[in-house]
Amino acid sequence: MATEIPRSARIYVAGHRGLVGSAILRRLRAEGFDNLLTATRDQLDLRDQAAVNYWFRANRPEHVFLVAGTVGGILANSTRPAEFIYDNLMIHGTVVHAAHLHGVKRLLYLGSSCIYPRECPQPIREEYLLTGLLEPTNEAYAIAKISGIKLCQAYRLQYGCDFISAMPTNLYGPHDNFNLKSSHVLPALMRKFHDARVAGRDEVEVWGTGSPKRELLHVDDLADACLFLMRHYDEDGHINVGTGEDLSIRELAETVRDIVAPGMRLAFDPTKPDGMPRKLLDVSRLHALGWRHRIELREGIRGTYQWFLENHEEAEMRAAEHAMA
Repeated sequence: MATEIPRSARIYVAGHRGLVGSAILRRLRAEGFDNLLTATRDQLDLRDQAAVNYWFRANRPEHVFLVAGTVGGILANSTRPAEFIYDNLMIHGTVVHAAHLHGVKRLLYLGSSCIYPRECPQPIREEYLLTGLLEPTNEAYAIAKISGIKLCQAYRLQYGCDFISAMPTNLYGPHDNFNLKSSHVLPALMRKFHDARVAGRDEVEVWGTGSPKRELLHVDDLADACLFLMRHYDEDGHINVGTGEDLSIRELAETVRDIVAPGMRLAFDPTKPDGMPRKLLDVSRLHALGWRHRIELREGIRGTYQWFLENHEEAEMRAAEHAMA
């Protein structure tokens, strides 16, 4: 059953400056929503329950997109596991609890496809959650995200809260993090090829063997899916969000190379970790509801690189912020 969201509804986007949050704001504004609530980290520490309760009491959001969190690639996950589990557990806990206390009508919690076991059957169905061991390189983050799913389910069961969860695949797009020490695979590759081209080098190192396969979704497609799910999804269990298509890291690197620095040589370093061998989501449930992605990978990469070139100062600032985190 469709849920109507009035254009005047007070909508809080938690994490509005991040990759996903900024895309959701763009999508909501394009739809004509004009009562959007945000708070920067300086204004509101989402790890502080008392502060979050006060903010919810003062602002009274009716709908919440919970997309805030500490995120990063393999290196960041491996070297900062305490931050990844603590920050994310606290952020999810404070916002969900405050949403319950202050009568939020509907909340969408956004997780990650890393919640699934390392040796997972492919494509990955929602029911494969907690059926095996997690990928060690992102275990802390995955545990926090799984806790977020169970948290929403618990508040739904005990208090009747209309809280839903969605698990997106690997994301990319404008406002991404291009810091090589904390970024995900696609922006890291883009930055490496860009820097090599600017410096006049003819080779780029790529972590791992190049054989793992990854599915990638443009963040603007995810934002569209989030609003769609707010309107059309109302189940206890989480739902996958992706394209249902994947490619190898080698193929991805070649695609980025062809757009950013044609002719550049690739040098794979097998001493570096590959991460999960494959991570392709089964999105049949989402397709059955009537949603499909629109932005194809090559088009999305080209647009993201154009954004990087046109917003280099912002990209550098975000990279520096992540370096200091």
